[in-house]
Amino acid sequence: MNGKPVYDDDIFFSKYAQMDRSLLGLSGAGEWNALEKILPDFKGKRVLDLGCGYGWHAAWMAGKGAARITAVDVSVKMLEKAKSMHTDSRIEYILEDIESFDAAPSSYDIVFSSLVFHYVSDYSSLVRKISRWLSEKGMLIFTVEHPVFTSRGDQDWIYNSDGSISHFPVDNYYYEGERTAVFLGEKVRKYHRSLTTYIETLLEEGFSIQHVIEPQPPENMMDRPGYKDEMRRPMMLIISARKN
Repeated sequence: MNGKPVYDDDIFFSKYAQMDRSLLGLSGAGEWNALEKILPDFKGKRVLDLGCGYGWHAAWMAGKGAARITAVDVSVKMLEKAKSMHTDSRIEYILEDIESFDAAPSSYDIVFSSLVFHYVSDYSSLVRKISRWLSEKGMLIFTVEHPVFTSRGDQDWIYNSDGSISHFPVDNYYYEGERTAVFLGEKVRKYHRSLTTYIETLLEEGFSIQHVIEPQPPENMMDRPGYKDEMRRPMMLIISARKN
């Protein structure tokens, strides 16, 4: 994550603020229904939230009895918003790039990240550090954009001449690395990696895989614009793993 965070751009941030997940919180996130079901017990746990954004997850964890939550984000605007909405004393907000963030060994029982790792250039190094930060049998749970979704880069459908959706393209899947995507009408730098890389890296760093889920939009969101089309290809990936 180099340079000024895109989320600190006034225009981009104002657009992000209008998204369902910004306005409604976790209930407005299409993946939450599947994610919540696999989350561990947070009671008394020391938690690290990497890329906390608006702080919705950190606040939820506090509500589930977490002992303390370290919420890290590189965006000034995101942290300002999180601090204004979620003031629980157990949440410590830190302004820092998650790739440069560091902590003492065994500092956390749970490391969580929501839709951030596809902005990280060096996934292997980050996983290695997370393993060091976690206590024995600690848990890592994260969501990312699905490799099918990130492979080509532009992350858009192929359209018919009448403007209807034809299909979603998958290309250059095994050529991992930087992509330029268009998100909320703005160009954003992301990093594509295969499903194999996501999972094998965890295994190589001493994790055992607990869950791999491609979340589908829940039934109660199907009447919202675009959600039915989300059934045509996976957009997100959920992985949970335990430190051996």
